[in-house]
Amino acid sequence: MRLINPGSISRILSTIFLIEAGSFLLCLPVALIYREPLFPFLLSSAVIGAFSGLLRIIGRKSDPGQISNRDTFLIVSIAWVLFSLAGSMPYIISGAIPSTINAFFESTSGFSTTGASILTDVESLPYSILFWRSLTHWIGGIGIIVLVILILPSLRVTGHQLFSLESSMKERIHPKTKGIVYRILIIYAGLTVAQIFFLVVGDMNLFDSICTSFGTVATGGFSTKNLSLAGYSAYIQYVTAIFMILGATSYVVYYYVLVGNFRKVRRNEELWFYIFFLTASVVIVTLTLYFKTDRDFALSFRHAFFQVASQISCSGFATTDYTAFPQFGVVIMFLLMFSGGCTGSTTGGIKMARHLISIKNLRNTFIKIQHPNAVIPIKLNDRIVPDGVVNQVAVFISLYILVFIAGSLIMQVSGISAVESAGASATSLAGIGPGLGASGNMGNFAHFNDTSKLTMVLLMIMGRLELFPFITIFTRSFSRN
Repeated sequence: MRLINPGSISRILSTIFLIEAGSFLLCLPVALIYREPLFPFLLSSAVIGAFSGLLRIIGRKSDPGQISNRDTFLIVSIAWVLFSLAGSMPYIISGAIPSTINAFFESTSGFSTTGASILTDVESLPYSILFWRSLTHWIGGIGIIVLVILILPSLRVTGHQLFSLESSMKERIHPKTKGIVYRILIIYAGLTVAQIFFLVVGDMNLFDSICTSFGTVATGGFSTKNLSLAGYSAYIQYVTAIFMILGATSYVVYYYVLVGNFRKVRRNEELWFYIFFLTASVVIVTLTLYFKTDRDFALSFRHAFFQVASQISCSGFATTDYTAFPQFGVVIMFLLMFSGGCTGSTTGGIKMARHLISIKNLRNTFIKIQHPNAVIPIKLNDRIVPDGVVNQVAVFISLYILVFIAGSLIMQVSGISAVESAGASATSLAGIGPGLGASGNMGNFAHFNDTSKLTMVLLMIMGRLELFPFITIFTRSFSRN
C-alpha cells in the first residue's frame, strides 16, 4: 500500500490552481474601468494556468477515489502555501510590492483572512491591486468554509469532528455534497451582497463597499483606506461590525436556517455562548472606555462594539487605536485574540466550541474531586462529546499556546520587541491582523525583518489549518505505513 498518491494529489491541486488562474481574470474589469495595466493579471493567470495544466497531465491517470488521509493532509497544506505564493504574482509584476517576501506575506495574509499588512500607504495602490488584495480574502474565506465543514471532519481532525455531533453535513466528500457546497456558497455570497447594499446606502462608494464586504464576510480586515474605517460614519461602522459578527457565526447555523430547521439553531450551544461572550466583552470594554477616557457613552459603546467584534471575529478592521486604550482595555483586546468565533465560520483563534467544552470539562473536574465515583459526560447540543474529542480539545489548546510562545520567541530573537513579538504571534496564529505597539490596528508590519515576516507567514498557515493538518505531515508517523 502506497503512503501517498502523487497522481491524485497533482490532479486535485490542478483544479485548485485552475480556480486561482481564473480568479486573476476577475480583476480585469476593474483594471479596464480605472484604465490600469492588464498585464499583471493576464501574466499571472497564464503562468498559473500553465502550472495547473502541467499538474493535470501528471495526474491524468490517477483515480480520484484513491485519496487517503495522508493525501488530504498534504493537499491542504501544500495548496495553502503554493496558492499564497502564486497570489503574490500580481503584486510583484505590477511593482506594487516589489519584494518577494513582502508580496508573499501580503498574499498569505489575504488568503488566510488574517489581514496583517506590510503596506504603509494603501491608498497609493492601483484600484485593480486593491481589488485583488480584498478578493484574496473572499476566496480564502469560502475556501476555509469548505475545508472546515466538508474536508477535515472526514479526517477526524480535532474540533472539526464536532460537526458530526450536531450536523447533517456529509462526513465525506462525494457527489452529493455538491448541494451542500452550493448552499454554503449562496449564503456566503448573500451575506456579501447584503453588506454591499447597506454600505452603498450609507454613502460608501461601490468600489470601497465591495472591497470592505469581501474583507468583512471573510473576517479578513484588508481596507482600501490607510485609517481602515475610522474616517467613515457611525452608520458604516455599525453595519460593518454587525456583518463581522455574522461572519464569525457558524455556517452550519445558516445552513439550518436555510433548510428551515430552527430547532437545531435554538439548541446550538456554541452560538449562544458566542453571543454571551461577545456581549460581556462589549460591556466590559464600553465601561472601561467610558470611565477611563474622555469619550461619552455613545462613542465608548461604538468603539467597544466595533473593536470587540473585530477582535473576536478575527477581522482586524479598526475605527480607533486600541493600543491607546487604558491598560486594562489593551489587556482585554490582547486576550480576545485567543477567543475566535464559532467553529465552521471563517474566523481563526481557538473557537467558541473549544472554550465551551473546556469550561464544561473544568466544571466536571471540580465535581469529580468531591465525588470521585461520579460519571458526568460532557454534552454539546444535548449530545455526549466523546472523551477522545474532549482530550483532543485540551491538546489543541495546549499546542496552540506552545506554538504562540515559540513564534513569539523566534521573533524576539530576530530583533523584534517582546510586546510586538507577542502581538504578532497571537494575531498571525488567530488570523486577526493587527498586533500590538507599532503594529497595532492603526499600524503595520513593514518594520519587521524578513525572519519575523516568514515566521508570521508560517503561523498564518498553521493557524488557518488548525495546527494539526500542517504539523502532522512533519511527524515520524506520517511517513510510516
